[in-house]
Formats: sequence, structure tokens, C-alpha cells
Amino acid sequence: MTETTPSPETARTSGTFQTSDSAGPAVAPTPRRSRRALVVGAIAAPLAFGAIGLSLAQTGTSMMTPLEPTAISALKASGSIAAKGDVAEIYGNKFVMQDGTGKALVETGPQGEGAPLVKPGEAITVQGRFENGFLHAMLITRADGSRVLVGPAGGPPPGTLDWAKDRVGLGASPDVPALTAQVASAGYSDIRVTGRGPRHLEVAARGSDGRERQLHVGFDGQVRERRVF
Repeated sequence: MTETTPSPETARTSGTFQTSDSAGPAVAPTPRRSRRALVVGAIAAPLAFGAIGLSLAQTGTSMMTPLEPTAISALKASGSIAAKGDVAEIYGNKFVMQDGTGKALVETGPQGEGAPLVKPGEAITVQGRFENGFLHAMLITRADGSRVLVGPAGGPPPGTLDWAKDRVGLGASPDVPALTAQVASAGYSDIRVTGRGPRHLEVAARGSDGRERQLHVGFDGQVRERRVF
């Protein structure tokens, strides 16, 4: 019995055509991810979580030293002071806060320009810098305890390598108690942390002459005076 091999033309039409050197059914190639894609993905995920962390920081996470409120009539030039009262009037990114002793004009900077951060009649506590008759808000605390951090969240500028490291837990971590002890050993008192930079703390403190200073305290313990109030 003679075996008949179908012609190529017949095989094509019947869908059974195979070449003599065929190694089996054709397999679709598996897409290979480039090294660049893998690296980008590895970075993107932590940064996405970092963005969430930054968002949370903007709405209330702060390393500022908490302060007892001062009567509005007793406010004086200071790198870090707090006052408590009710919102009386709102003017763009500024509002008037009053208590039983007087009124203070509070400035909220660019963050308060889009929409008011407070409501008329609302009871709040404002912590910030008092200078030239203005209380420049850094932190607003509402009656229910919720907080609004005004301005930058602190730490490295967003988008920088230090910022990325911070977001995934690889950045420099300041030892705040040790650093404030270093400030005290340098002759300052009434030490209040007001924020942090990439590798330093912003600190308000009182010098030996009784006047307030704004200090730059490096994570290495170096203390530098930036200004005197």
C-alpha cells in the first residue's frame, strides 16, 4: 500500500500543512518586561504610597511642639506661639480670630487662597509665628481635635531623592530629644520644634538675653541662628 503525501496546496486549504523540519505547534512569544520598566515600577509603587503619606501630612501630621494657647492680647513677637478663639471675619487667605481679650489677624499663606480653611464662628486654636501684628499660621486645630497643617508638610521638598527616601522609610530620621538636648546645651531655653527640612529641624528658642531666636539644627547636632525676634 502506497502512502500519499498531500501537496502543499492541498495542505494549505485543509489547514494541516507542516514542514518537514517543524518542531511542533507554534507558541506565541511571552512578552519580556524591560529592565527600565521593572525599575520604574519598583520606584513608582513606593512613591505612590509616599504621595498618600504626603497627603496625610498636609491634613494634620506635624512634628511641631504642642503649645498652650496665649491670650490674644498677650501675643508678642515669637517664632512659635499659639492662641485660641473664634473666627470673626474672613478676608481671602486671612481671617480675624477673637477671644475675650482682643482680636488677632491670622494669615494662612497660599494654602488659604483657594478656599477658606475656617468658617465664621468656628472655635479654633492657631499655632504659628507672630510678627508685625500678624499670626502666621502653621497649624490650625479645630474644636473636634482635627488639624490642618498650613503650608509645606515639612521634610525634603517633594520630588527630590531625599523625599523619595523619606517616603519609603530610607531617609534620615532625626532624634528629636537628642537634638533638643543639644540646643539646650548650647545655652538656649524654651525650645520648640516648628518643622523640619531635608536634614535639619527648624526650632524656636529663647537665648540667654531673653530674646527669641529661630534656629537651624542639623541632624548632626550643629546649631545655627537664622534670625532674632
